[in-house]
Amino acid sequence: MDLNILWFCLIAILFTGFFFLEGFDYGVGMLTSIVGKNDTERRIVLNTIGPFWDGNEVWLLTAGGAIFAAFPNWYATLFSGFYLALFLVLLTLIIRCVGIEFRSKVDSLKWRNTWDLLISIASFLSAFLWGVAVSNLMKGVPIDAEMNFVGNFFTLLTPFTIVGGLVFVVLFLFHGALFLRLKASGEDLQKRIANIAVKSGVILVVAVLLWVALALMTTDIFSKIPSLVLVVLAAVALLASVYLQMKNKLGISFAASAITIVLVTMAVFIGMFPRVLISTLNPNWSLTIYNASSSPYTLKIMTIIAITLVPIVLLYQSWNYWVYRKRVTAEDVEY
Repeated sequence: MDLNILWFCLIAILFTGFFFLEGFDYGVGMLTSIVGKNDTERRIVLNTIGPFWDGNEVWLLTAGGAIFAAFPNWYATLFSGFYLALFLVLLTLIIRCVGIEFRSKVDSLKWRNTWDLLISIASFLSAFLWGVAVSNLMKGVPIDAEMNFVGNFFTLLTPFTIVGGLVFVVLFLFHGALFLRLKASGEDLQKRIANIAVKSGVILVVAVLLWVALALMTTDIFSKIPSLVLVVLAAVALLASVYLQMKNKLGISFAASAITIVLVTMAVFIGMFPRVLISTLNPNWSLTIYNASSSPYTLKIMTIIAITLVPIVLLYQSWNYWVYRKRVTAEDVEY
């Protein structure tokens, strides 16, 4: 395996980790104003991700940094072509962060309710925009021979990408509901969460089938046998997750939901390989792991740094999840 392939795989792993971990963050954020009927319940909901959300976002920052260093042409074309979309993602992340940190800084119910609503809206928009972005990576965008994106923001909005955005919203909503069923306490709160989990699970199955069908008609991502196999396995994992949570097998159901996200992300990256940005104008103008990469020396230095530091980061984050593994109760959020 050469270093170009290695860094493509590492970036795929980083995005897989981000969608798995930040996925339930988005879901919890969307559910904050839906399942929480009073301030105590909303604080319980948000406190389930309190120790984790900022660490989960590090996966995205690391992925962006890895693209910048390992594949600068990919970074330049992606961040120029998707500039407005990625700016909106950044804006929603900022609103979420500020909301989570500031909602309890003022002793005012109106203040907290406003931030809770903004957290839910920002989580929804961020999840939707990520679905649109991933769908565009699958479908391809207009890139010319000089590696320049020649479309605009509305070029990114097509029936396939909009469906992809909605799929990500429902997927993360379902994933977040399962996380809350494991972490939140309170009988009434749990009943509302379980109701959302059941309904969103059923909707998700239908939405994913539609999205995959559109992908098969409009892209070549799932035409590769390994990619198609992973999608089929993801569908099985999703059906298992929906069924198991109805049977209150919550731990296994959450694991199956996580496996669904991991397999879908892997399927997309395998389907793209060796391309990193697909040109809809001319397949020969697509960016690949070779024409978009840094020098071999840069990749070598980056590999040494990654081998040294990444295990430390993974150990710390694993320890963090272990320390805060218990359910959040009303007593935990009392002033």
